[in-house]
Amino acid sequence: MQLRILGCHGGETPKHRTSSFLVGDEVAIDAGAITSSLSLGEQERIRSVLVSHPHMDHIRDLATLADNRCQQGGSTLDIVGIPATIEALRTHFFNDILWPDFTRIDAKDGPTVRFVEVQPNQASDVDGYQVTPVMVNHTVDTSAFIIHQNNASIVYGGDTGPTDELWTRINALDDLQALMMEVSFPNDEADLAYRSRHLTPDTLSSELGKLEQSDELPILLYHIKPTFEARVLRELAHVRGRNLQVLQLEDEFLL
Repeated sequence: MQLRILGCHGGETPKHRTSSFLVGDEVAIDAGAITSSLSLGEQERIRSVLVSHPHMDHIRDLATLADNRCQQGGSTLDIVGIPATIEALRTHFFNDILWPDFTRIDAKDGPTVRFVEVQPNQASDVDGYQVTPVMVNHTVDTSAFIIHQNNASIVYGGDTGPTDELWTRINALDDLQALMMEVSFPNDEADLAYRSRHLTPDTLSSELGKLEQSDELPILLYHIKPTFEARVLRELAHVRGRNLQVLQLEDEFLL
């Protein structure tokens, strides 16, 4: 399973892009940096976008991706998420006010965009991958995603504070190749992290104490806020006993 990092930060500057990842060529995870990272040809190859929740830093490039897809006359783009996420996108994003409703604008063989609801804790086929949403603890309904193909799984944790169900699901996997987890704020911003339902290095370390997988499992970290980047990186250096890797733009993994 190939994983490409398009955006991995909790904010934006010329050197930071918000959450967006590409599995193979055809499935994106969140849309914080799709069109700002990929050529038109690469964009056209994407068939589905898994959306963890409807906060702007995770959905923003759905707007420009749909617009480009329509102009290209490409195939229908599936936007995949739990029902609450899909409802938010219908109501507040693709609503003919903030942005055109591309579900009613044709591209090549049908609508430019199609919404696909997936249910928590139920596996669904998404372009040859088995995708299972798992609810996590954020300020809006948010899901992690377990993504499985060819006897290998990766987990994308979404945005979350301390949570429990996700660890139960992770510990039941016998083919996990990598775990992608957020960490956003430094330890002395713990109150802000708690109120916004994000992790600090200390709470990340506590959460990883719930993980029963091998200490060698790659823990791929994303969503550090640019303002606090140096402080978070210093504090992560003190988290012991786990194979932590802070993601960088354009990193690629074969898992």
